[in-house]
Amino acid sequence: MATTAKDADETTIERFREGLRGTVIRPDDPEFDDARTIYNAMIDKRPGLIVRCANVGDVIAAVKFAREQDFEAAIRSGGHSGPGLGLVDDGLVIDLSGMTGIHVDPDAKTVRVEPGCTWGDVDSATHAFGLATVSGVISTTGVSGLTLGGGHGYLTRKYGLTIDNLLSADVVLADGRLVRASEDEHEDLFWALRGGGGNFGVVVSFEYELHPVDTVVGGPLFWPISELETTMRWYREWLPQAPEDVYAFYLIAEVPGEPFPEELHGKNVCGLMWCCLGSEAETDAALQSARDAAEPLFEHVESMPYPAIQGMFDGLYPPGDQWYWKGDYVRELTDDAIAVHERFSEVPTPKSTMHLYPIDGAVHDVAPDETAWSVRDATWSMVIVGVDADPANDKKITKWARDYWHALHPHTVGGSYINFMMEEGEDRVQASYGDNYERLRAVKATYDPDNFFHVNQNIEPAN
Repeated sequence: MATTAKDADETTIERFREGLRGTVIRPDDPEFDDARTIYNAMIDKRPGLIVRCANVGDVIAAVKFAREQDFEAAIRSGGHSGPGLGLVDDGLVIDLSGMTGIHVDPDAKTVRVEPGCTWGDVDSATHAFGLATVSGVISTTGVSGLTLGGGHGYLTRKYGLTIDNLLSADVVLADGRLVRASEDEHEDLFWALRGGGGNFGVVVSFEYELHPVDTVVGGPLFWPISELETTMRWYREWLPQAPEDVYAFYLIAEVPGEPFPEELHGKNVCGLMWCCLGSEAETDAALQSARDAAEPLFEHVESMPYPAIQGMFDGLYPPGDQWYWKGDYVRELTDDAIAVHERFSEVPTPKSTMHLYPIDGAVHDVAPDETAWSVRDATWSMVIVGVDADPANDKKITKWARDYWHALHPHTVGGSYINFMMEEGEDRVQASYGDNYERLRAVKATYDPDNFFHVNQNIEPAN
């Protein structure tokens, strides 16, 4: 059993602190509660030490210190992990949130990003050059967690997963070494990083390919919830045939307050969130097809800078809400699955929702064994999210999400995007990697044979 960091010797801590450019935060420090606060307020973990790293040297020192002292260690970057895997009770947190450097090379169409950045930071830096890479749908999401889990978002049908755009990564290993992983260096590690989560080391720099993305046409279209069956049936047929420049995720939600019209507030709806990169004619055809499927209750789709659509949900989902989510990969939307969605279409709180994110198009151009993310034939990555600001509703939103997921699970591929999992156990992790799981265990045995990095969706090293 690991040593408890909260009871560490004062002299030992002070000697460690003196060698850092960053800071060490302990439970009796005034900034401790802020430092341990993450996006999901349902998580209440109390680390023994938080090491807020200023540079790569601090990360190396923190890894070595945690190993020498036998402290359990967690890695925190953006703090968006649903189950709070960026924190650990009584152990040591290697906090990367202060490492926020970004360097764009517009000629090479690449960007190098430090792990404390959010996607909003990256989008802002690359948009100045009319460029972007694949990220998520909320700009406050951290770069590290989204990337290491695979990463999908508005640009996925056109440009693949985030990991399909990852060119290299600088990684601090469990023994404190710094290595670069790419197609030409530590190729096995590079393979595992692309979807294998935080199992293999602390990534201190990501290099991504950029694409010409400037202005998009996007925004929400809502139908009355009574049109769920009709529109889901249309969507399942339409999406696989749609041009890759056209992206739309399907949603079930309750209309919140502003900026939506007052007469819609509190109404349950189904709908689409659009992001179109193609020609005006292509975009108009896609929108008209949705209108023809059923008459929209509300529509606000317009031209906007790409960072604007990335930040559209930021105000609705600020840090500090209670979150519980569960996900699965979906290959087909069967009639039986649609009946389950109808059954759970009354969401329990205004922020709770179900999203079906497309992972077809360019994602299908990569073979299942080319990266750790193996489910290259699914059509959607589904997430069911119970959310509310009031802690009194945590049981209600959790029960709704679990019941909904359990009813749908038999109609899914079985595994899940690991960033849409709570702490669900080894079987769920293994199901999410399928045939790649044993290879991941072998890579883990090479780079982290003692499973030092285990506060994550853990892959145990092969024997």
